[in-house]
Amino acid sequence: MPPRRRVPLDEGREALAVCRSAGFAAERAVTATAVRYALEELASVAPGRTVEVRVPPHGAAQCIEGPVHRRGTPPNVIETDAATWLALATGELGWSEAVQSGRVRASGQRAHLDGLLPLFAAQTD
Repeated sequence: MPPRRRVPLDEGREALAVCRSAGFAAERAVTATAVRYALEELASVAPGRTVEVRVPPHGAAQCIEGPVHRRGTPPNVIETDAATWLALATGELGWSEAVQSGRVRASGQRAHLDGLLPLFAAQTD
C-alpha cells in the first residue's frame, strides 16, 4: 500500500517549481514543502522500509522493499541537505556525482537510489 500523502499534489508541485526557479534556495517554508513532496513521491515510487532517506530538518522517508527495520538506527541510511535532495529529485544532479562529492552520505549495503532518480523530469527551457 502506498504511503499516505500529507503534502497536497498541487502545493508540492508549486513548491518544487519555486525551488527550481530559485536555484534550490527558496525560503524555508517553500523548501520544506518541496522536500516533503519529493520524499513522499520517492516513497510512493519505491514503497518499503529498507532504506531511510533523511533531509534534515525537513523530513525523512522509508522506501525500497526488502528487510524491514523496526527499531533504532536503520542499517541503510541516506542523508543530504535540502538543495542536494531537490537537485537529485529533479535530475539536475546525478546520484554518483552527489555521493562522490560528499553531498550525499550513504551508509549500508542497500543505501543507494540508483535507478529511482530523478523523480521529476529535469526542467527544460
